[in-house]
Amino acid sequence: MTAAQFDALLAASRCFGGATLFGWTLDLSLTLPLALAAGLYATGTARLWTRAGIGHGARWKQVACFTAGWLALGIALLSPLHEASRTLFTAHMIEHEVLMIAAAPLLVLARPLPVMLWALPLGWRRGLSGIMAWPAIATVWAFLSAPLIATVLHGIAIWAWHMPVLFEAALLREPVHWAQHLSFLVTALLFWWALFYGHRGQGYGASVGHLFATAGHTGLLGVLIALSPHLWFPLQVQRAAAWGLTPMQDQELAGLVMWIPSGLVYALAALAMAALWIRASSRSCPAFS
Repeated sequence: MTAAQFDALLAASRCFGGATLFGWTLDLSLTLPLALAAGLYATGTARLWTRAGIGHGARWKQVACFTAGWLALGIALLSPLHEASRTLFTAHMIEHEVLMIAAAPLLVLARPLPVMLWALPLGWRRGLSGIMAWPAIATVWAFLSAPLIATVLHGIAIWAWHMPVLFEAALLREPVHWAQHLSFLVTALLFWWALFYGHRGQGYGASVGHLFATAGHTGLLGVLIALSPHLWFPLQVQRAAAWGLTPMQDQELAGLVMWIPSGLVYALAALAMAALWIRASSRSCPAFS
């Protein structure tokens, strides 16, 4: 594909994705869900605090985590970072990492769904709670939120979307691009939820293992991208010169982003889980008390 053809496709995808203002995306398919989530959470928090007192029902730490996670989503999907990701592989990789290792764990720590339910009428809250209690839904959720399953699904999403045919399809077709982002975010939410809350008696040790495994395979993918003598995604890097980089330099930087910063986040999370594991063990073992 020539540069002119790629520029034409980029222009078409921008039309599909909505207008921009000073580099910020104004796509209603993104801005409306984000605004709805913020509105539901703010309304639910206000109702809970009016009923139970400030800081009860939704703790300050949870509110802070939701706010930070919501802002991370906005930075990844609406800020000039998203616009830059169309022509700079490094920006594209940063965008993905913000979704998976910043926004996702913060939102999971916030546990916002119960708070959001309080923004709905009483009948709706009861109906939705009843649906979530259905045995079939509970069974599916128990399966998907098992740490091993969630880790495997998240890993599959990461590796599959970095296959050249799928990655470049996401560059050329905006619906595929959003499917890529959605799969990264959803599987990351599932992954972090499973590690934080889904160990079901296995203790934090299992979560430590899954975090180090994820750090290992994502780091390997980053190494393969950074050290490859060939371009993995020629369409993605052919505009690197506009950013003062050669295509190979852009690819190397993108690989380094996946390899080092993201691996560090997984490793730090694993160490935090290990500390919780040790503390829990010391409480249950008289020899350590």
